[in-house]
Amino acid sequence: MKSLMRKTGPDFSLEKKFSHYGTVCGVDEAGAGPWAGPVFAAAAVLDFNLFPTEVLKLINDSKLLNHKKRLIVFEHFCALKDQSIFFGVGMGSVEEIDTLNIAKAIQLAMQRAVANLKAPPDFVLVDGNRDPKLNYPIELVIKGDQLSLSIAAASIIAKVTRDQLMTELSVLHPQYGWDRNAGYGTSEHQRALATHGVTSHHRRSYAPIKRLLNG
Repeated sequence: MKSLMRKTGPDFSLEKKFSHYGTVCGVDEAGAGPWAGPVFAAAAVLDFNLFPTEVLKLINDSKLLNHKKRLIVFEHFCALKDQSIFFGVGMGSVEEIDTLNIAKAIQLAMQRAVANLKAPPDFVLVDGNRDPKLNYPIELVIKGDQLSLSIAAASIIAKVTRDQLMTELSVLHPQYGWDRNAGYGTSEHQRALATHGVTSHHRRSYAPIKRLLNG
């Protein structure tokens, strides 16, 4: 049963491939596309031997899990933190996105996530094809969140953490529906922008927001 599952989801193959370096962590980001809110990244280290198999079966690319399933997995991670999973979270602010660009803000978020690990890793698996300039040996992995359990775990942590912040911000700005759309340019969000204008949490360098500001 376990082997069948691993054919269609992430596993520890990449972690084991680079385990001769020592501790291997996975890194992923959440929130590159939204029109509002910061971008988040997470770094996750899973213990091959101690991590519960029943929880491993629940881990996948965060985009392939619905909101409820992501929360369930995240709650398991929190319960297991500093036992069989170690993780750190980093953020790239709206100001950094607008000043530097989204790619560099993601880079900063990833650097901060790795720096926030309880202990530094020896090797880093990074989702995507952009080098985040970490001071560790790295492997860039296209669609890594569908291949590596560590990257998939990081994708869930980053997504849930960002969604929680956007829900908090929606209390201050309920008209934009950020608790439902996470800052993405949904029709609800667009209607609110047309009626209520741009907030300090919107990414002014993004074309739709820039057009609004330019009238």
